Amino acid sequence: MKLTKIAVASGNEGKIAEIKAIFDGVEIISMHELGFDGDIEETGKTFKENAKIKAQTISKAYNIPALSDDSGLCVEALMGAPGIYSARFSGEGDAGNRKLLLKQMEHITDRRAYFESAVCLCMPNGKTYFGQGRTYGKILWEEIGTNGFGYDCLFYSDDLKKSFGLAADEEKNSVSHRYRALCDLRSKL
Repeated sequence: MKLTKIAVASGNEGKIAEIKAIFDGVEIISMHELGFDGDIEETGKTFKENAKIKAQTISKAYNIPALSDDSGLCVEALMGAPGIYSARFSGEGDAGNRKLLLKQMEHITDRRAYFESAVCLCMPNGKTYFGQGRTYGKILWEEIGTNGFGYDCLFYSDDLKKSFGLAADEEKNSVSHRYRALCDLRSKL
């Protein structure tokens, strides 16, 4: 299937930039560029369900192929938390989320974690495609680096042998959960 234009059902500029870099040659437009400024309520219980809700909303509203990602950080010692609540973990944005995570991990030595991503592409005819990906690592004891967004500066990547906060965009994109989910999706198209 040849796609020339995809709307991204997200307002997260970091995610949109990663998707643009990965989907080279396809016109990627944000939901804001389409004129959608509302919030899409994520009522799903999994990353996959939330990705579908967002992609379907934009695809139906604008009659265009729409791609959505729902992703988050899953910490083994916290039984998978913050998981689907990663973006709203503390209710105080990225800095607050990182602060709360470090507080909850203060005395925990098992720091294994992974980022998980589910992507969904909804076509105007209702056909839906999914991709899933993970990248493994551990939670650092403090923030290291300023690159990326969200929890990147607290995540030591097993693949890169350094914090995502120290990784250049190209490095992170080559091993990220989102990259792996998008590759999984692309293989199904």
